[in-house]
Amino acid sequence: MPVLVASDLDRTLIYSAAALALTMPDARAPRLLCVEVHESRPLSYMTETAAQGLTDLADAAVFVPATTRTRKQYLRINLPGPAPAYAICANGGHLLVDGVSDPDWHRRVTERLAGECAPLAEVQEHLLRTADPVWVRKHRVAEDLFAYLVVERELLPGDWVKELGAWAENLGWTVSLQGRKVYAVPKPLTKSAAVHEVARRTGADLVLGAGDSLLDADLLLAVDRGWRPAHGELAETAWTAPAITALPERGVLAGERIVREFLRTARGTAGGAP
Repeated sequence: MPVLVASDLDRTLIYSAAALALTMPDARAPRLLCVEVHESRPLSYMTETAAQGLTDLADAAVFVPATTRTRKQYLRINLPGPAPAYAICANGGHLLVDGVSDPDWHRRVTERLAGECAPLAEVQEHLLRTADPVWVRKHRVAEDLFAYLVVERELLPGDWVKELGAWAENLGWTVSLQGRKVYAVPKPLTKSAAVHEVARRTGADLVLGAGDSLLDADLLLAVDRGWRPAHGELAETAWTAPAITALPERGVLAGERIVREFLRTARGTAGGAP
């Protein structure tokens, strides 16, 4: 049976320049590979060591990117190694098979959201009404599934995020603060549901995972073994679970460590090790 590796991307495997956390002396900084260009500018990076490890992982496991990004945002990433046969976008709203969204999966997701959650329009209206233009840079709706704000983090009142979370809770939505983005996402819209579907299709009997944010918690609770870096929402709240290892590394070196753990565990399983 194959090993399935489902991993968040941003601030887990790939990093913007602002998130690299290169705290070592310049001469000891790792060599970086650019894996995303947006509007003709480099945007996201991995270490070269992590990139080689991700390439090697294709021989030991089924690698499934699991991201909150929209399909368009995901498809501009150029990860090293073979193109993943499966990818999870829009926090589970789209299951890509060879780069194309599975229509049956998307229909099932949207039907569940319609039956269990307040409509997106109601949440979007609340965001527009309560967010202060002083600290909001952009309002966005992603794939007609969820909404997010791009904010000036240093000006964002912490109480506003807490109050938004309490308000959203009663409507079947959850709130997550990731870097400069505040996400409002329906509770049933999860990466874990899509991961379970990929595991079913591939026959995987071991699922590994990694993530750094509140929106990754359900993914990490669904895997057999998982890792989280020493940065992000989960680290800030000291979130943990029995099968999850909290790593000491931060920034792009955490991404390198996560790939190393994926590869070591997948190869150990393939070789019959416990």
